[in-house]
Amino acid sequence: MDAVMVMGNSHLFMGRNNKLAVIASHLQESRLLFPGKHWRSGDLSGESSIVESNISGSKDGKYELLTAANDMIAEDIKDLMTKSTEMKGQRTDTMLAGSLAKALCCIFYKTIGCLAGQEVKSRILVIKAAEDSALQYMNFMNVIFAAQKQDIIIDACVLDTDSGLLQQACDITGGIYLKIPQVNSLLQYLLWVFLPDPDQRTHLNLPPPVHVDYRAACFCHRNLIEIGYVCSVCLSIFCNFSPICTTCETAFKISLPPVMKAKKKKFKPMF
Repeated sequence: MDAVMVMGNSHLFMGRNNKLAVIASHLQESRLLFPGKHWRSGDLSGESSIVESNISGSKDGKYELLTAANDMIAEDIKDLMTKSTEMKGQRTDTMLAGSLAKALCCIFYKTIGCLAGQEVKSRILVIKAAEDSALQYMNFMNVIFAAQKQDIIIDACVLDTDSGLLQQACDITGGIYLKIPQVNSLLQYLLWVFLPDPDQRTHLNLPPPVHVDYRAACFCHRNLIEIGYVCSVCLSIFCNFSPICTTCETAFKISLPPVMKAKKKKFKPMF
């Protein structure tokens, strides 16, 4: 979290028009950490916002609003983790698709509030340490195609195991997918790879692109498959053949191979 907050502060300092929103994706919840409910105005950058707390000043010379924002993010993270420990015996997947949808809503909110003729270049960075959830495949793909239609780049910084869903998201939207070899060097990769603007990436020596895993999740068992059956009406994917689509209830006409009639043998008299 320290590395994430350092990158967020750096992004805000790189341009006075830069905006920032931090969203946490956890068990059964997707929470907007910054700007939180303690900010009076709706400015996502936090530059013109006033914090509803007593700030005596930064002792290390840091900008006071950034110090307050970092403290708010840390408190919300602690509260989020405390609630997750209370749910004993309930193991659910992280709400990554919901967090991405909420990020698109934040971008759309800032886009409609801009002046006429002002161009807004938005992007989403996903820092992921959990495993993929096949149950969120359809929602995840809908968010990806919505981001592609709005020309929003999705970058992925993976800390643990590789993510096939994020590989597809980065490849479709033109973002960067990177699996961190060591967690201790997370801040270095965030500032080197993901902090520069997309227009500046052509001048940087970035890591080579990875092989994209384009396996899809079946609608029956939510397993990633390479070869399956696709409904011709609703494009649902199944790992096993079914004469009726469970999504749109379409009955398929199965064409059986023609049956060859047996030839009658001629009777030959015996002498």
